[in-house]
Amino acid sequence: MKPISNAAVLARFGYAISDPTRAQILMELAQSPSYPASLADKLGVSRQSISNHLSCLRDCGLAVAVAEGRRSRYELAHPALSHALNDLLGVVLQVEPGHHANGAGGRPD
Repeated sequence: MKPISNAAVLARFGYAISDPTRAQILMELAQSPSYPASLADKLGVSRQSISNHLSCLRDCGLAVAVAEGRRSRYELAHPALSHALNDLLGVVLQVEPGHHANGAGGRPD
């Protein structure tokens, strides 16, 4: 496997958490491994949607599937990711009143 730059690692991480459902999945996996059906039920999204998001998280290198017979259990790809996610949640962003992201991943207004 070819190593990637630190900037590419951060870009993958940013892309992965840019979607609220993927961010929720990562937070769930930071608590404990889980199965796609359980994640779909807990997050209130379709199993197809969970499957697509889990595929993205695998492709970004943040989650792995562990085969258990005919099922796959998902977990974070590295234990340090749980710590990193919790650290990010502890950051408080200070934004001036009236300023907010445009919702499309662009610059703040």
